[in-house]
Amino acid sequence: MNDVKHLLLLLLLFVLALVSQGHAHYSLGKEKITHLHFFYQENLSGDSDHPTAVLVAKPNDTASNLASFGEVVGQLQGLSVSVVQDGTVLVFMVDLGFTSGEFNGSSISVLSRNPILEANYRELAIVGGRGKFRMARGFAELHTTYMNATSNVVIVEYNVTVFHYE
Repeated sequence: MNDVKHLLLLLLLFVLALVSQGHAHYSLGKEKITHLHFFYQENLSGDSDHPTAVLVAKPNDTASNLASFGEVVGQLQGLSVSVVQDGTVLVFMVDLGFTSGEFNGSSISVLSRNPILEANYRELAIVGGRGKFRMARGFAELHTTYMNATSNVVIVEYNVTVFHYE
């Protein structure tokens, strides 16, 4: 009976050694910090020929709010959802994709609370990425530089700090 226990113990140790060696060969490389600065323009108007965001749903009692409770918008490779009744806080879930330049084919993933009218500057969390931004983490500081409730046009300045690996 002791021989069976020893054999099972040896087999278990062999399997654990294989599993641990399978992960030992992957290297993330050297950590790098990248700073990005850009502007994002959003056109929420259904009257435009090319809106960048589309209202999918809203409750009947919030017609006057800029970002109505229950609103879902897209076109930034993601969506934002209003999470308070007065429409001033969104949960922002987007993939900031790059289509040219040094980061072509790469993206940064944002998942964060976005109090759009609460502060002049607000901070969103970078929670991941693809391509050159694999395993990214960091933050994006947003500043609304222009907002016109009549034309439903918003321009937001982004200052992004991303920690990732080469």
